[in-house]
Amino acid sequence: MVCSVHANTARHAAMRRAPRPVFRSGAGRCYNGAMKRQTPLPANPPRSRRPWRTGLTWLSLIALVCLGLVILVRWWTNHRYGPLIYTVETAPPRRVAIVFGAAIWADGRPSPVLADRVQTAADLYHAGLVEKLLMTGDNRFVNYNEPKAMGDYAQSLGVPADDIVLDYAGRRTYDSCYRARYIFGVRDAILVTQSYHLDRALFTARSLGIDAVGVGSDLREYTQIRQWWWREMLATPVAWLEVHGILRTHPVLGEELPIFDD
Repeated sequence: MVCSVHANTARHAAMRRAPRPVFRSGAGRCYNGAMKRQTPLPANPPRSRRPWRTGLTWLSLIALVCLGLVILVRWWTNHRYGPLIYTVETAPPRRVAIVFGAAIWADGRPSPVLADRVQTAADLYHAGLVEKLLMTGDNRFVNYNEPKAMGDYAQSLGVPADDIVLDYAGRRTYDSCYRARYIFGVRDAILVTQSYHLDRALFTARSLGIDAVGVGSDLREYTQIRQWWWREMLATPVAWLEVHGILRTHPVLGEELPIFDD
């Protein structure tokens, strides 16, 4: 009996010292009877940033900066040269009116936009505010001649042919202003065009050394005026690049043809 008690006591002591079995399962692990869950691994491990996303971000930033510069240049031009725009009744006198070309119809007649420019220039002439009209436009094709159409229309409005000067190489605003200054010797002028175009024309002419003011020729409503305003948003920064020599342009040159001898 005593031996049996001692044997049971020894058996229980051995069981207490022996480690308990470890059971593994899919849900977790059992260590010595205590359930402990594993920390789950993330389903989608973090990936490095894709290069194309970084490039797209930079392109977006550059586009926003460029857009901001375009708007700033347009605002500055309008703010700076707006006060130099007058009406026929309030314009100060100048010796020459520079009339910018525009589209003509297939039969050679001026479009409404161009007709209004010539009409305004004729009004300035008859009011005694200018002595000469410089008609500057595109004539790069044989069957397309803006200056001739402008001159003919001005004569029909009572302007003498002797007081009309035709510039056949005024293809762009910069070309017209450059040639007015360096081919025709114009030093002061009234620029005649629609309001949407005037501030850029004034900026260009004055940057090239012409003491210019402007008179708007908005004599009616124009169906495409919205498109023209949007075009000016881009054309104005281009003019800024041109007058500062960053964008090289090459107006048609030639011998000097001063309007006045003095």
